[in-house]
Amino acid sequence: MSPATKARRPLGVRLLIWLGLGILVIVVLLALVLLALREPDTDGVAMRAKYTNAASQFIELSPGTRVHVRDEGPRDGPVVMLLHGSNASLHTWEPWVARLVDRYRVVTLDFPAHGLSGAVPNRDYSTDSYVAIVEAVRLKLKIDRMVLGGNSMGGGVAWRYAVAHPERLAGLVLVDASGKPMPAGSKPPLGFYLARIPMARDILASVTPRWIIERSLIQSVSVTGIVDDAMIDRYWELLLYPENRQATLDRFSQYNPPGDGEALRKLDVPTVILWGREDRLIPVTVADWFAERLPNARVTVLDGVGHIPMEEAPDRSLVPLLRLLSEVYATPASPAPAAAAAGG
Repeated sequence: MSPATKARRPLGVRLLIWLGLGILVIVVLLALVLLALREPDTDGVAMRAKYTNAASQFIELSPGTRVHVRDEGPRDGPVVMLLHGSNASLHTWEPWVARLVDRYRVVTLDFPAHGLSGAVPNRDYSTDSYVAIVEAVRLKLKIDRMVLGGNSMGGGVAWRYAVAHPERLAGLVLVDASGKPMPAGSKPPLGFYLARIPMARDILASVTPRWIIERSLIQSVSVTGIVDDAMIDRYWELLLYPENRQATLDRFSQYNPPGDGEALRKLDVPTVILWGREDRLIPVTVADWFAERLPNARVTVLDGVGHIPMEEAPDRSLVPLLRLLSEVYATPASPAPAAAAAGG
């Protein structure tokens, strides 16, 4: 093309050409950056070797749905089942489990899309599906009655399970639990919103730097000393467990605002409401919301503790649970072992 031809092009056309070239350069640079930041899935075999113990088992609940479960303590002991929060795993309960297994049968599990359980064929990660998972695990383990506890998302699953199956519960423990309706007009959390945007989903499914997990954990707790390399690695490596990131995005995209919680008013099971006063994810005022609706509940608020009391202060947070267990199972509420973890 001759210089004269170029000169005859209208200014608007030339600007459009330069704009198109600029956009193309930006897209290419962005693709290169994303390629550089992309984190592959962790190796499933290596993760199972690293994050299972002698009590670990993988229970097939239906074709393609296998759940990582730990069933520890005396087989004939009173049963405590504990449910983890969003993007956590059964490992979050290890401080409590270590203090309970001498006298209680303690069951923990990884929900689908979490830990070592991975994805499920129907891609259903709703709260109702998790309630069904709890019931299926109970049936597989032949548990008649239990005290059921949950933290954060797991607390939301726990109280909904209690509403659906009150006859199976000797007691309920809600630890910084989800479930209070959001204010009118509220938008879903950013992660839930992004999970519904195709391009954002693709990025989130592959770009997961370790520092984001570290920052998230530090923001979630008040006792920041517990956030060490091992804890960061565990959360990060299990999020990168094969198919977990895609399953997490499926879970986020299925987000539905919680109901009004009125069903709680008919739930008479003995309940402990346990909260960290410095919880920045689900504020301590939500404990009062639960207490107003649960007719047989008492509240314990722990000073200097954030969103994960069982990891931040295992001994202090365990006290109200031991009291509940002593009442519903008629066992002595002895103190936790002297070998307490730091921050307990």
